[in-house]
Amino acid sequence: MAVEVDSDPSRIDFEVVHGFLASSYWAAGIPRETLRRAIDGSLAFGLYEDGAQIGFARVVSDFATFAYLADVFVLEAHRGRGHSRRLMDAVMAHPHLQGLRRWLLVTRDAHGVYAPHGFTALASPHLVMERHRADVYRAEGPAAASAPETATESEGEER
Repeated sequence: MAVEVDSDPSRIDFEVVHGFLASSYWAAGIPRETLRRAIDGSLAFGLYEDGAQIGFARVVSDFATFAYLADVFVLEAHRGRGHSRRLMDAVMAHPHLQGLRRWLLVTRDAHGVYAPHGFTALASPHLVMERHRADVYRAEGPAAASAPETATESEGEER
């Protein structure tokens, strides 16, 4: 089986990516148009086996100093074969992502995937702030998406 990774946006199988992310713990319910904008504004990577998409990652970056790694996944049926390592190797080796001062990512359960690539817990978490709207995809309509943020019991919830 031929496994490859590339960043050609024309190869991304949007249905596979949306299908996975819309049911993930970090992007549950993400609207199709929101995901399209996210992919369009990112350097997206597809992981393919015999031409079929089996994984995905995207990087939001200025390509000079900073990158945020997001939406990394390998479909369940293809896990345990080193595919996530191969995907991350390709992301980290991409020529536009070299020499960056800082990378960030958020994960609940995949620390072991990222640690071999130099990712660690925040050295100084008191320096990092966030604005997190955990329920933004559950809001209905464009007006709800721009509604003011309010504190809830889920504040600080994992992404």
